[in-house]
Amino acid sequence: MDPKSITRKLRAILSADVQGYSRLMGDDEIATVETITEYREIFTSLVNQWKGRVVDSPGDNILSEFASVVDAVQCAVEIQKVLKAKNHELPENRRMIFRNGVNLGDVIQEGDRIYGDGVNIAARIESLADGGGICISGTAYDQVENKLDLGYDFLGEHSVKNIAKPVRVYKVSMDPDSAGDALLRKKKKRAMRWVWVSASTILVLMVLMAGLYWRYFYLPAVENVDPENNLSFDLPKGPSIAVLPFDNMSEDPKLGSVCDGIAENIIYALSHVQGLFVVARNSSFSFKGKAIKVQEIGKELDVEYLIEGSIQKFDELLRITVQLIETKSGNHVWSRVFDRKLFNLFKMQDEIAIQVCEAMQLHITEGETFRNRYDGIKDVKIAMKIMKAIELFRHQNNHDAIALGLREAEDAIKLNPNIQVAYTLLGVYNLMAIEQGVCEQPIICFAKATEAAKKALSFGKENSDVHVLLAYLFLMRGNHENSIKEAKKAILINPNNADAYSALGVMLIFSGQPDRAVLFIKKAIRIDPIPPTMYLFHLGMAYFDSKQYGKAIDMLKEVLNQNPNHRAALLRLAATYNLSGDAEKAKQAALEVLKVDPNFRLSGFVSKLAYKNQADLDRYIDALRKAGLPE
Repeated sequence: MDPKSITRKLRAILSADVQGYSRLMGDDEIATVETITEYREIFTSLVNQWKGRVVDSPGDNILSEFASVVDAVQCAVEIQKVLKAKNHELPENRRMIFRNGVNLGDVIQEGDRIYGDGVNIAARIESLADGGGICISGTAYDQVENKLDLGYDFLGEHSVKNIAKPVRVYKVSMDPDSAGDALLRKKKKRAMRWVWVSASTILVLMVLMAGLYWRYFYLPAVENVDPENNLSFDLPKGPSIAVLPFDNMSEDPKLGSVCDGIAENIIYALSHVQGLFVVARNSSFSFKGKAIKVQEIGKELDVEYLIEGSIQKFDELLRITVQLIETKSGNHVWSRVFDRKLFNLFKMQDEIAIQVCEAMQLHITEGETFRNRYDGIKDVKIAMKIMKAIELFRHQNNHDAIALGLREAEDAIKLNPNIQVAYTLLGVYNLMAIEQGVCEQPIICFAKATEAAKKALSFGKENSDVHVLLAYLFLMRGNHENSIKEAKKAILINPNNADAYSALGVMLIFSGQPDRAVLFIKKAIRIDPIPPTMYLFHLGMAYFDSKQYGKAIDMLKEVLNQNPNHRAALLRLAATYNLSGDAEKAKQAALEVLKVDPNFRLSGFVSKLAYKNQADLDRYIDALRKAGLPE
């Protein structure tokens, strides 16, 4: 072969395999194949997040390449963390534990495949790693030593078949308490620097910290939106309508996201029309892909009208067919075909909403505006990222979904820093990361969420979703009065925002008003009659705090039917059983908590609860303690 025809490149190689794979296959082939298929998907998702590429995955081996060795090592660490958490869900004898090896070296590329010493060394280093651990070569270590806050232990030089010189190998510390010499040296240097900090430098730091607090943690004062403390907030009493997901009549599967985006944006636009009751997306989209009569859908959602539609694509032209149907008779009240170019996609959504309202004989007063969730977006690529981030939000108990959703919001902002919804999503995902324990430095995530909320607010105060985000931020700061005001503001802006009613319920729970909370969470469920798990959990919390233990148990069981690993629901169930006098079931629920989260401790959990009244907090924690959860 002519050397000039060979394509060579310098790449960071991540090689991984399963420890004891033959034993797992021997014990249960089907279960092993199912597990490794799921783990490959997680592996691939994380590699993609860190800008890498999975090259091949024969048997139990997974080979990936990266342009950056820093990205490769960070990805290897993240993979082990995520898979460790996943393994806790499996019996000990069925856990699939990977070994990771990273090398920086020259490789030969042939099509999509890579070969050569760079790959062979990565595979050899991987075999030296412990189960659940990571080893890196000397060439990789030289690049990441001072760039990543990790510990490294030198394992000496090791011979590699067909490689003339021995290869230096380092073990990456996966345990912060047992980091290697490199990390210890860094800490000692930092400690010495602090010893010699002068009094004037400390003063400067204090001033800087005050400035950072003001910028990243200070939230603007809340207008008194409800001076008489009127907590009625009745739901709209006008015509009721649900918007079904549009059908993709094209052969292009990517158009599915466009279908969902248009339907969702019509929901969002219609929800701001005074007097119109609009069912939330979560419920109407539950019928996606199902052949069900409109009469049955109308009965289940308890609505008078349905909007359904379809989209076809002809080159750069979209043909959108929209129909308004009366649910009792099944008759078509109105229909229209819209032919639009793809780049005009976002302008047509207000037009469709207005046409539908006119067909329903609604009077829109002069100055009434439809607030478009995708306002300011003219790039379809950005819209796709926003749509994907919103879709991932539906799976908020999934750690991978949180990471992916956060990445989509960040990417959208990089492409266009002037989109309000992107900052709202950025704030929401940072708070979700704190709540789900994904964020390693909660104070940083909280600062990012606060800054994102302030940025979103700078585009305009008349956005209901932004005020829901602000409500949760105030709650986490222990500012219960302003958290309630923000949730009310969200409802006043959009009386059809189910999230806002549920959020107000949460604010009332932690403010010592659980009976009122029940009413508002039920209103959220009326708007979203096929509710997300989050609403059911909030209602279970409200029943718990209002001492309606039987109803709390029923609701929390329903949450666990949908998500058996919902840690928060298991905790509330353990406490509820204890307070209702069933000590045995309380202990069983506590054991389930520890299966889901073996590291759970009450001492670390208390700080995450934002109860206004100490007595409410003490009652909950004492019930958990009696159920057998460790301090």
